[in-house]
Amino acid sequence: MSANFILYLIIGILVVNYLWEQLLDYLNLSHQKDYPPHELRDICDDTTYRRTLEYHRAKTRFGLVSSTAGFILVLVLLLTGAFGELDQWLRHYTDHHITLALVFFAVLYLGADILSIPLQWYHTFVLEEKFGFNKTTVLTFWTDKLKGYLLALVLGLPLIWLLLYLIEVLGNGFWIYFLVVISAFSLFINVFYTSLILPLFNRLTPLPDGELKQAIERYSREVSFPLSNIFIIDGSRRSSKSNAFFSGLGKKKKIVLYDTLVENHSIEELVSILAHEVGHYKKKHIVQSYVLSILQSALMLFLLSRMISDQQLSLALGGEQLAIHLNLLAFGMLYTPVSKVLGIFQNIISRKNEFQADAYAVSTASGKALISALKNLSLDNLSNLWPHRWVVFFHYSHPPLVQRLRAIDHQI
Repeated sequence: MSANFILYLIIGILVVNYLWEQLLDYLNLSHQKDYPPHELRDICDDTTYRRTLEYHRAKTRFGLVSSTAGFILVLVLLLTGAFGELDQWLRHYTDHHITLALVFFAVLYLGADILSIPLQWYHTFVLEEKFGFNKTTVLTFWTDKLKGYLLALVLGLPLIWLLLYLIEVLGNGFWIYFLVVISAFSLFINVFYTSLILPLFNRLTPLPDGELKQAIERYSREVSFPLSNIFIIDGSRRSSKSNAFFSGLGKKKKIVLYDTLVENHSIEELVSILAHEVGHYKKKHIVQSYVLSILQSALMLFLLSRMISDQQLSLALGGEQLAIHLNLLAFGMLYTPVSKVLGIFQNIISRKNEFQADAYAVSTASGKALISALKNLSLDNLSNLWPHRWVVFFHYSHPPLVQRLRAIDHQI
């Protein structure tokens, strides 16, 4: 393929993807109703429901502005050949291929993040603040950003360096070796995320002795769940929204509960939420997800290996010669349709797994408590109660609330 054809193909992909996402947002907005679903009318009054609609509309408007700004920026950079210009400018300072590529990506990363700061600020201190979710202080906002840069430097930079080194040494055969590396890295993050990375941003404290801890430990023993620690995370430092998750492999499972979750739910509801998470473990969903991610990475890296040495990709982005970093950037854009299709199948599997985890929670804990917990979680977070089926199909990793409630109610 010629450089011009590749450029037009990339632009076409970007335009189609942008218009498609706007269509989905429009369908989602037009699908909203003037009343809440029947399943939530017992706890969702008119005031709360109006807030969910207002929040959904505000998020959609914000998404339109942010996605349009990003789309226009990338389009301008492509049409002006700015990526190639940046490559040529950096070559005045270094002729070492790997150093050049690392600096190139660092400039893009910092530039994109700095340009997006006004949107990040608006989302946190205006949109989320308006609806009572934001708890982030200005100091926390900037501290998180600096920590994010540090994490990218410590974790992201070595990975990119290794990828570039393998490409330089092994050529098109790099992909198998790098697949092993990122598979091991993913496993490492899964095991040590709670103990090494999360404490950089949040404070984790052991769940104190009491009824909740006893109830969780009792349930874990009943279902033979290898629980090692239970932590409370200070999620309220940044948002009033709630969540829960566990991490680790083998007999080193750690339960992490948001403090907002513990404050807003009964012990029975919290145990039912835990039972859902345990259901993922018992049904091997974590292992399944890990294997699927490796397979997707293998496909992506294999396709990349077929294109990484094609000079036409670099020329399409305005380069004057073959540059691996330009090829990586071009490939990322060309890979978008493949990523979208794989994402659809991944979401289908994920929604199926969520139903299975709910069913496990019903059979081992309390279905009524799980229904109550899901309802309260949804309303507390002002979730979209009427998502369009196309949006669900293309983007939802979890089934819509009403579908989950009906499935649970059928099993009780």
